[in-house]
Amino acid sequence: MAAEGEYESILCVKPDVNVYRIPPRASNRAYRAADWKLDSPDWSGRMRITAKGKVAFIKLEDKVSGELFAQAPVNEYPGIAVETVSDSSRYFVLRIQDDSGRSAFIGVGFGDRGDSFDFNVTLQDHFKWVKQEIEISKNAHLGDSGPKLDLGFKDGQTITLNIGQGKKRDKPRPQISGGMGLLPPPPGGKIAPPPSSGTCNLNTVPQTGGTETECLLDLDCSNSNTMVQSNANADLLWGDFSAPASSVPAAAEPQSTTNWIQF
Repeated sequence: MAAEGEYESILCVKPDVNVYRIPPRASNRAYRAADWKLDSPDWSGRMRITAKGKVAFIKLEDKVSGELFAQAPVNEYPGIAVETVSDSSRYFVLRIQDDSGRSAFIGVGFGDRGDSFDFNVTLQDHFKWVKQEIEISKNAHLGDSGPKLDLGFKDGQTITLNIGQGKKRDKPRPQISGGMGLLPPPPGGKIAPPPSSGTCNLNTVPQTGGTETECLLDLDCSNSNTMVQSNANADLLWGDFSAPASSVPAAAEPQSTTNWIQF
């Protein structure tokens, strides 16, 4: 039975329920609602299902005054306290008890199948919760009796944490379109800076009177300048060979004679 200090909770209330007197069972076969006088119930009222601890109570009460007509304590479901009939899902057999411990079996029925479904599910959910509570308490008892894992520090024991000193990862080198990676710079070497714009302008071509020279990209600038100057001096020394042909005196042409030999 339930303990004295536990509170009582209401699980379900159904306003319409009928009670029938049932004949004693003559054999071990299941009850049949067809054997009852379904057209003339012996009592009508409301049903209230409560729970106190692990025990459920099915109480039959008057609709107006709430006076208790009978109650059936249920310690397990399905069990002997609540049985179903073989020919309908709306009728059940209850074992009711009084305060002195005397018991009797009565039939109860619902006018709606939804009410009988709620009655059945309410009892199933309650005893499912009872089963879970038993397993939790059993596991807690086994955990207390078993060896405990001590994760505390012993006297003088310390721990060191290295935060932010992880090994740096090398970044992957970029790949060129040809599939070959860039060559690393020579160890310890220095790359010479490119020549300044004031020393040599590779885009400027020097103009001279008789010759044209270019500053080649793969030659030194100073050599190209020396070559230009030497070509200019050579032109002054040998003269201008590009003079027009009209300035050179033409060879004397033989004078034509007007004295023709006359025959």
